[in-house]
Amino acid sequence: RWRQRLATTLDLIRANPTGRVTLKIFIAIAGALVVTVGIALIPLPGPGWLLVIAGLGIWAVEFHWARRLLGFTRRHVHNWTQWVKNQSLAVRFVLGAVGMVFVGSVVWLSLKYSFGIDVIAEVLRYLATN
Repeated sequence: RWRQRLATTLDLIRANPTGRVTLKIFIAIAGALVVTVGIALIPLPGPGWLLVIAGLGIWAVEFHWARRLLGFTRRHVHNWTQWVKNQSLAVRFVLGAVGMVFVGSVVWLSLKYSFGIDVIAEVLRYLATN
């Protein structure tokens, strides 16, 4: 029901040439802001990729290329999820471990090069003193 209301509102805005241009500009800026924040958050633990996909969803309201890219992304994420679900527990464990190592490496590198904090060196120094 809310989708129908939103579609009707967007159709009314698009009926006016000024509204159409204003809507495109607004959608472009809003999508760019969300995608930019998402890209900035990708190296950190959190919703970086989710925000990038949300920004694509915002762009998909007005831009056909974003609608196609969002469909492509959804299909591949769904296929990956289905494939993982069909794997044995051992394979899922290895995938989880690899994912955790990847995220840990990204966090370590982010802290090291963004803030100058080498977590591994600090832990080793702490262990050496105790």
